[in-house]
Amino acid sequence: MLPHSSLLLLVFLSCRCSQPGPLPIQAAVLPVAGKMNGLTLVAPPEPFSENPMPAVKALGAGWIAVVPYAFTRTGTPTVRYQEAGGQWWGERPVGVRETIRLAHEAGIRVMLKPQVYVPRSWTGNLRFATPEEWAAWEADYERYILRMARLADSTGVELFCIGTEFRKSVEQRPQFWFSLIKNVRQVFPGKLTYSANWDDWQQVPFWKELDFIGLSGYFPLVQADTPGVAELKTAWQPIVQNLRAFSQKQSRPVLFTEFGYLSVDGAGWRNWELERDISSRPVNEQAQANCMEAMLSTFQAENWWAGGFLWKWFPNMRGHEGYPERDYTPQGKHAEPVLQKWYRY
Repeated sequence: MLPHSSLLLLVFLSCRCSQPGPLPIQAAVLPVAGKMNGLTLVAPPEPFSENPMPAVKALGAGWIAVVPYAFTRTGTPTVRYQEAGGQWWGERPVGVRETIRLAHEAGIRVMLKPQVYVPRSWTGNLRFATPEEWAAWEADYERYILRMARLADSTGVELFCIGTEFRKSVEQRPQFWFSLIKNVRQVFPGKLTYSANWDDWQQVPFWKELDFIGLSGYFPLVQADTPGVAELKTAWQPIVQNLRAFSQKQSRPVLFTEFGYLSVDGAGWRNWELERDISSRPVNEQAQANCMEAMLSTFQAENWWAGGFLWKWFPNMRGHEGYPERDYTPQGKHAEPVLQKWYRY
């Protein structure tokens, strides 16, 4: 008989179609079957030149995240999502539908993860001075999210993410999120999650309204140019203990809605800070590979951990921002066979 934690994960991983749940752990070093071994597919600026899904399958990934961005400017209570102009093809409904179609045709499941981009800022810092401004922004955001939820429903998406890293909004306006979840459930019958930041997931009040505790797994671990796998795994241990206890308390499995490492010196520390001057950072593929090995070997054997979505994967290497040799993608780097080893186990 499966242990209680495995039974719990089996329940939450059953989406629109049957999926094998995790097997009982025979040894702590072995990964559990049935994980969401996912990739965040970067939306390309134009239609695919070739089907990107064979490369996804070859890596062993069984899930992709599709991310159609909308835009909010600091201090402006609007959410802009344009079908024509301002959006890459892969972010527009036509591109989203085609990406999902190709994924499902290849037997790959999908998390639709609409995100808001705030130029020169971050969604976690988004705030407004008056209740009226908050209400205006929330109305726009809800229209955007419900539109995406209907798109998810019409394309048979298995998992939908209602928001990403809205720290101030969740803290100051929690009732909006409870209402949003209720409204999304009315138009989308699949599983739901939210993507908290790595340092505020314990403050989110609505986890029991969702199916997964979602968070960005960018925990700073070891401050060294090339951190070793053993010291990285040691640094993960208190984080694992906290996440395990929280998962049990909430009766929900934990999902890393994002995880990843730049291929530069210091990739085991604060990657978002390294992004600021990425063009001048020394390339360090081994640092990225070590971080990937430590993270996956630590979490794949945990029954309460549902899996994760690597940030990020460029279909046909299109859509990168100028520094793919330093970016989060493992494509063509030392980290790619590491990811493949764990995803194809």
